[in-house]
Amino acid sequence: MERGLSERRALAAVRMSASALRYTPRPDRNVELRERILALAQRHKRYGVGMIHLKLRQEQWPVNYKRVERLYQRAQLQVRRRKRKKVALGDRQPPLRPALANEVWSMDFAFDRTAEGRVIKALTIVDDATHECVAIEVERAISGHGVARVLGRLALTWGLPRVIQTDNGKEFCGMAMVAWAHGRGVQLRLIQPGKPNQNAYI
Repeated sequence: MERGLSERRALAAVRMSASALRYTPRPDRNVELRERILALAQRHKRYGVGMIHLKLRQEQWPVNYKRVERLYQRAQLQVRRRKRKKVALGDRQPPLRPALANEVWSMDFAFDRTAEGRVIKALTIVDDATHECVAIEVERAISGHGVARVLGRLALTWGLPRVIQTDNGKEFCGMAMVAWAHGRGVQLRLIQPGKPNQNAYI
């Protein structure tokens, strides 16, 4: 333009579009979302992108999975595989026994085989205060959705406890159970990996 060319001819000479000349970057609309994803990842260190997205939806964030996944990967928050390490027996502590009935339940699976050799899986639930067996649900296979259905049925006859204590099985700490517990105000208490004595009542 200093040589007397019009803007159009000057842009053509340097092979640049008018839209690129006038472009102004938009403000980052993911600042708050990125901070919340980081906070959730630091609080729940074993949560992957699926669980982070579920937590955000429970907090009423209007975000889709792909957007959360993109920000999650850019922040390099992928859960690292950890090596199992032996823990001294002195570091383990027994679970606290509740004082009232229907306050804390414990859940776990027991396995057996039928006469023809097929595996059966039994979901066992006990009241930690009274040691009463709340339910034994026997199936060939029980998923997280199946566990939620059993608890929903028990809510009609027994009511629901304040806390349910389990191990770290995929049926208990998966998205189905987390969503079910959040919707009903029940706290899921997971024992530490490799410490089954913390769930000794079941």
